[in-house]
Amino acid sequence: MKSLDELIDESESTWLEVQDWVAKAANTVEILPANPHEAAEALHQLQVTTRSVLGTVAYYTGGILIENGWLRILGSGSRRLPRNLITWNEIGVDGKSTRFPSSFLIADDVVGGFFALNGGAFEGKPGDVFYFAPDTLEWESLDMGFSDFLYWACFGDVQKFYETFRWEGWMEETRQIEGNQGVLIYPFLWADGDPVTDRGRSIVPIEELWKIFVNDSKLE
Repeated sequence: MKSLDELIDESESTWLEVQDWVAKAANTVEILPANPHEAAEALHQLQVTTRSVLGTVAYYTGGILIENGWLRILGSGSRRLPRNLITWNEIGVDGKSTRFPSSFLIADDVVGGFFALNGGAFEGKPGDVFYFAPDTLEWESLDMGFSDFLYWACFGDVQKFYETFRWEGWMEETRQIEGNQGVLIYPFLWADGDPVTDRGRSIVPIEELWKIFVNDSKLE
């Protein structure tokens, strides 16, 4: 394994680029502060350098919140986002994810949508971001890597992406939700029924949404 000093490259770090994206973002973006010890551990276990955007997010941020926390991009963990790239993926001593083998979970949204980098779990380009859509229970390629995904989160049409998932007052409700929680909508988003605004909603652990939506569905 490479040492931490080998992984941190201050001269070619993408941190300034990420900060510039956030400063100019069209969407509401908040960088959560990183704990130095936890950030160092996360980067060392990931074995990626800060020359990559993924390494920069892991080392310099405790996570990134998009649209008041509707979308949560994982970093090294923080009080408001008490999960990190290592613990959420359940990375073992062999460096592989036991939560969802041959993939790497990088983000999720409050309604049970999950984003993962393809490591062979899906048909498609390795390293591309796939989205688990809670209205179809299928993984869909976004045809972009991690860097482009973060750029999209800052500048892309997030409103359009989520327009069928949101309800009246979603913004205020989302502000009250912690980073390890989500909203369970019932009837489920994949079921026929009333508009989302008229469906029941309850705040549950994000782990519960993962088990209900992903563990109970199968990759084709």
